[in-house]
Amino acid sequence: MAAPHVAGVVALLKALHPNWSSAAIKSAIITTAHITDEHGMPILAEGLPRKIADPFDYGGGNINPRGAADPGLVYDIDPQDYDKYLRCTIIKRASVHCNATGMLPVYHLNLPSISVPNLRSPVTVSRTVTNVGDVDSVYHVEIQSPVGVRMEVDPPVLVFDAKNKVHTFRVKLSPLWKLQGDYTFGSLTWGNVGKVVRIPVAARITIQDFYADVA
Repeated sequence: MAAPHVAGVVALLKALHPNWSSAAIKSAIITTAHITDEHGMPILAEGLPRKIADPFDYGGGNINPRGAADPGLVYDIDPQDYDKYLRCTIIKRASVHCNATGMLPVYHLNLPSISVPNLRSPVTVSRTVTNVGDVDSVYHVEIQSPVGVRMEVDPPVLVFDAKNKVHTFRVKLSPLWKLQGDYTFGSLTWGNVGKVVRIPVAARITIQDFYADVA
């Protein structure tokens, strides 16, 4: 039943904000989602053995329609931005030419999440947020680094006003160990009075390729 619920929320958000792009609506849903249940307890993943769910189980979390209607900040994407990662030229609807060798890592796309599958040396990614809330707003960052990873954000404070509605910040992920590890999870949150804009972060420290990734 997840898909029809999300579709309904998307329809309501589009009616409320007709000028928002699909990426902005997706961002609003993800960044305002709850990562605990209605009692404030951790969400459990289905299946056996039972375990505390992580972003690979619940994505952004449990959908929060009221929060998504007024998210404060959104991670928007211009459709042309995808060309940088797909290296595709669409001539006609049935004519698409792609250059796979020129593709950039997808974690550079301005998604409301960060996932680095092969963290062997420090990686810096950029994210851009657009203020859709109060015109004069100040947001401070809160970092929860994945285990084994040092995460740094620059700048740590974003100041918005009538002339500065869009800000770009950089996130540096550095492995603390040299090992062949598994994914660990954290988060990056921008907050001000009454607003919490959270994105999940996933990183996997490696020293060589996993066979399943290249086979």
